[in-house]
Amino acid sequence: MSGPYFAWHRLVAVVVKEFIQMRRDRLTFAMMVGIPIIQLMLFGYAINADPRHLPIAVLSQDNSSFSRAIVAGMQTSTYFRVTVIARDAAELDRLLARGEVQFAVEIPVGFGRSLLRGDHPALLVMADATDPAATGNAVGALDRILESSLAPLLEGPLATLQRGPGPVDLRVQRRYNPEGITQYNIVPGLMGTILTMTMIIMTALAMTRERERGTMENLLAMPVRPAEVMFGKLAPFILVGGIQVMVILTAATLVFNVPMVGQPIVLAVGLLVFLIANLAVGFLFSTVARNQLQAMQMSFFFFLPSILMSGFMFPFRGMPDWAQVIGEALPLTHFLRVVRGVMLKGNAMADTWVDIWPMLVFLAAVSVLALARYRQTLD
Repeated sequence: MSGPYFAWHRLVAVVVKEFIQMRRDRLTFAMMVGIPIIQLMLFGYAINADPRHLPIAVLSQDNSSFSRAIVAGMQTSTYFRVTVIARDAAELDRLLARGEVQFAVEIPVGFGRSLLRGDHPALLVMADATDPAATGNAVGALDRILESSLAPLLEGPLATLQRGPGPVDLRVQRRYNPEGITQYNIVPGLMGTILTMTMIIMTALAMTRERERGTMENLLAMPVRPAEVMFGKLAPFILVGGIQVMVILTAATLVFNVPMVGQPIVLAVGLLVFLIANLAVGFLFSTVARNQLQAMQMSFFFFLPSILMSGFMFPFRGMPDWAQVIGEALPLTHFLRVVRGVMLKGNAMADTWVDIWPMLVFLAAVSVLALARYRQTLD
């Protein structure tokens, strides 16, 4: 090439060419702009390591002013939100097992009478400790809430009850993870995040690879329907996902000592639905992406909100309502509840069904979109 070693006009020409190419690749440009915006919105507004207004169920077997003051104090605090007035202890256990409430409070019979006698009656508070980060600060605030709730009633002759260790014997039961071991929460959750990442990426690359290598013509020439192509592409990856699950479960039980309280068959049902749902997402991305780079970008665009808004890294109930609505639409959110519920709580199929059917709805919707997007021609 004749001319100087470096020329500004040639540099400008290359820069202009890159901008033109970037403008033509609208999907990549949208990802470059969209991912930082999503990160700002999630980390700035949705992520909260100190969740407030946690749902709580109350079983009050005492109708004294003291018990009513305690319930009112919890309701008005920023940490708790009374959502259920339970009928019996069995309902409290069921609500905790299904994850419908984060805390359950049981006020025994004769609570107010015992308090008047100075007997320091027991107040039982049960916490769903599968995610220690979601309950730690709220448990620490219980003593202050009890003191402030009972203080207006402990006056005159009852003022002596405010001295010493406190008028009420607060007994906190951290259910399902009493020692607050982080691995019990993280390791089962890793199963969902790993499957989400690998299954979507591998499936998204499957169809785009066919198109880039020129083998798409052979696939289109075959006498197969779109649904047959879709499920034929997904079937091998289900086996791959099963192998990944076996590796993770083996490491969880042997290395991290995570218990398996429930039945593996219940976990297998939720796992199968979750696997197929993620594979369907990957197939949908492959019908939209024109090359493997776009397929990778779209997979990451889906994976980022999933890992941040599902309750894997941050407490789900710590997010604002609009973020929880988005999180409820993600299959990873429901699978994390299934795997933690089966492994740590021993949930049966009736308990996990509340999270399996949303994944089935998600699978049906994505499958319809993927089949509608699929093209049997190269145009």
